Formats: sequence, structure tokens, C-alpha cells
Amino acid sequence: MSTAAADTPAAGTAKPSIWRAFAQPSAWTMFFFGFASGLPFLLVAGTLAYWLREGGIELREITMIASAGMAYSFKFLWAPLVDRWRLPLLGRLGQRRGWLLLAMLLVMVGLVAMSVFTPERLAPFVALTLAVALAGATLDIAVDAYRVEIAPPSQQGALVATYSLGYRIALIVTGALALVLADHTIWPNVYRAMAACMLVPVVACLLAPEPEVLRARTYGWAAGLREGVVEPFADFFRRFGGRIGVVLLLFILSMKISDQALIGGIIGPFYLDQGFSKTEIAAVTKVYGIWIGIVGVFLGGVAVARWGVQWPLLVAIVLGAASNLLYLALIGANGDIGMLTLVISGENLAQGFLGTAAVAYLSALVNQRYTATQYALFSSLIMLPGKVLGFYAGAIVEANEGYGAYFVLSAVLALPAVGLFFWLRRRVPLAAADDRLAADAAAQ
Repeated sequence: MSTAAADTPAAGTAKPSIWRAFAQPSAWTMFFFGFASGLPFLLVAGTLAYWLREGGIELREITMIASAGMAYSFKFLWAPLVDRWRLPLLGRLGQRRGWLLLAMLLVMVGLVAMSVFTPERLAPFVALTLAVALAGATLDIAVDAYRVEIAPPSQQGALVATYSLGYRIALIVTGALALVLADHTIWPNVYRAMAACMLVPVVACLLAPEPEVLRARTYGWAAGLREGVVEPFADFFRRFGGRIGVVLLLFILSMKISDQALIGGIIGPFYLDQGFSKTEIAAVTKVYGIWIGIVGVFLGGVAVARWGVQWPLLVAIVLGAASNLLYLALIGANGDIGMLTLVISGENLAQGFLGTAAVAYLSALVNQRYTATQYALFSSLIMLPGKVLGFYAGAIVEANEGYGAYFVLSAVLALPAVGLFFWLRRRVPLAAADDRLAADAAAQ
């Protein structure tokens, strides 16, 4: 247990101070760590697709290469390793900061290497893209674990808020700024600049405190494997039962499929094919769209605070699926900025709302004894189906000789989540969790 966590009982005797929560050094540490987590995400998926498209790569191959971000969907597989193994060469920094620094450095080196090889040497370039994605997913695991351990529950809302702010600023930098830079210089220079941006979080990592956590000791590989890998998954099925547990996992898999289906390599080429310049795309989708998404996040937090977790999640799933159909209006838009702005407004608002509702729901399912591994599992599964669909997006578009069928498919595939929601609603009561999560969801 961390020192901060030990202070929780005392803190519970007085009304929490919002100012104190946001003024704590850890809140601003999480801002930089959030920036670090967000930096590689688009560079191995969305932004990468523009580089590949301009390099003459076929659409089918673009969506497959840009699906390297699927590594984020499997991070639960090595989350126990990050949770328990202390890195030998970085041991002085501690369990959490050692992994944070290693992942940040790997992302930097990987981005620079991508700028050297370029898509002209496709095989090593794809391998490097996958390596950066794996490093970015590992960074996500380490950041989540650091956040949970560095402060008590009463201050987690502020940490999540500053983390989210840093993450979204990173999306603006790697989305909007990267595209604008690409209009004035070559893509390798853009990726070198993005790698340099990681230097600031590296400094923050070196200056940040290590969480003071007393970890349970296990003796031998068998005991360590059971406690770190087997127990987090066994606990889930003990609490919910076999049948409900399986349906819960299916629900998690399906709830954000429409959202994730448009994040990969398909959407960049789509914008270019409709006559928009990279600067126009950056301004509308990567700057304006990010802030509209923040509005959606806030509205989702208000909805969860007012009505609990479940009903806002149902509304969010329906809105998220319906918003994908807005892209049908962009087909043949021929560079109509007004239409692009309207579509992005609806899509990003729904995306932000769904993101908050989904985080609140997943958080309610976690046993805090296994927070890092179980949350890594849930957050991985929620992205997986959309990433798989995105992998085949180019082939679907080419087979149907147009983008329309793909947008309709991405919306229709969210319908099973609605049915699973009603099956689970009374079997997995979350009313007790609603009060606990309301403040944190509103902060997001």
C-alpha cells in the first residue's frame, strides 16, 4: 500500500479539497505522462496512414499496416510482467519509473528508426511500426499503474483529469501539428520532431517520485505466476460466475466496435480521397475535433454523475454507432469544409461521450486487488474487435468499390452490444458502484 493510500482514512474525515487535489505535484506529473501515452498512438495508426498513402501504398496494405495499433488490444498479456518484474538496469528508479523510462526511450528510438527506413523499405518499416506500438502499449500499462499507486482514491479524479488533458494535447500534436508539418517538410522530419517531443516526459519521469508500495512477496516462479497471471482472471469469474463472466467479456468486446473501426488506417485515405488537404484535415479533425471530443467527455461525465453508469452507456453505444453513418454525407464532398465540420462535430461528440461511459463501466468491474492486470484486460478487449475490423477495412472498401458499405457495417456491428446490455442489466447490478464512480467520471 502506498503512503498516500495510508492517508485516506484521515482524508475521509474532512471534505476533500478540489484545489489540493489539482495542485498536488502528482497531478501535473500525470499531465506529462498522459502526453507520453498519447504521443505514439496516432503515429502508428491514423497519422501513419497519410504517410503511407502519399508513399503510393495500396489502401488494403495501408489499413493492415496501420493496424499495428492492435498491440494496445493485447497489452493485458504482458501487464503482469510490468506489474511484477523490476528491471535490472533501471532498478534505481523503482518498479514504476523504470518501466516508464524504458517504454518512453523505446518509443523515441522507434520513431527515429521509422524516419530512417521509411515505407520505401516496407518490411523493416512495418516491423519498427509494430515495435513502437508495443512500446506505447507498455507505456500505457506503466502509466495506469503509476496513477493508481501514487495517490489515494480521493485524488484520483484530478489525476485522471490532468492525464486526459495531456493525452489529448498529444493527439493534437501528433495529429494536427504532424499533418501541417507534413505540408511543409518530408515525413521523416515530422517523425523525428515527434520523437523529440518525448524528451519532456522523459525529464518528468526522472524528476517524479516513485510510489511507495509494499508489494506482496512470492517465492518461486509457480507462486509468482499464479498471483500475477492466474488470480486476476480467476477472480473475475469467481465474482461474476462463468456464464455471466463470458457474456460480460462479449459485451466489452462489442461496446466500442463502431468507435475503434474509424481510428485506424481507413479514415485518413478517406479524407484525402474526398478532396481535403492535410492542413484542412488537421484543422477540422485534429484540433477542432479534439475539443469537441472534450465536450463529449464532459457531457458523458455529467450523465454518469446524474443517472449512474448503465443508462448513459446504452445511449452512448447507440449514438456512437449512429455517428458513423454521418460519414456517408462526406462521400463525394469534394473538399466541402462545412460538411466535414458538421460530421466531425457529431462523431467526436458521440465518441467522447462513449469514452467516458465505457471507462466508468469498466472501472466498476475491477477488483482493486488486481487493478493493473484486470483493467489492462478490459481496456484491451474493448479495442480489439474494432481494430480487427479496421485491419480488413481497405479490403472491404475495395471489394465494394466505395467507402459507404464499410461505414454502414461499422454501425450495424454495434447492435449486438445493445442486446447484451439488456441481458446483463439486471444480472450485473452496478448501483453500488454508481456513487463511487460519479465524481471520477465527471472529472474525465
